[in-house]
Amino acid sequence: MDRQLETPRVVVGIDGSPSSQAALRWAVRYSGLVGGKVDAVAAWDLPGAGTWSAPAVDADFDEEEAERRLVEEVRAVLGEGGASQVHERLVRGNPAEVLVDQAQGADMLVVGSRGHGGFRRAMLGSVSQQVALHAPCAVTIVRPAAVAP
Repeated sequence: MDRQLETPRVVVGIDGSPSSQAALRWAVRYSGLVGGKVDAVAAWDLPGAGTWSAPAVDADFDEEEAERRLVEEVRAVLGEGGASQVHERLVRGNPAEVLVDQAQGADMLVVGSRGHGGFRRAMLGSVSQQVALHAPCAVTIVRPAAVAP
């Protein structure tokens, strides 16, 4: 298929952090400029699912509740009008791996510079570092606006 005739697709990672909210706003603005569509992707995983260190069960995780919270977060960040331009996806797996996988065929992958977890002084979070190294498309890493302590 001729790549020039396809609608540009922008994938953005969402985790509820200020960085991911800034990335979501950036992705929607960029998508508007290029006439694209936005897929907002949140990843979830069960503790110990990839190892024998713990049972792959999380009795507290409710997938329907997580999907509802993802949709609510997109609406809270963008408002109803902006949220209507976004397709939300909740995907099970390691966040960096999920985002790289979801970015297959995309024109741009957008992530925040640092999400939940990690070291406070880190310039980039582990997910943003991994997607920058392994994404199959262009990557934009967005820092949130500076916030006074």
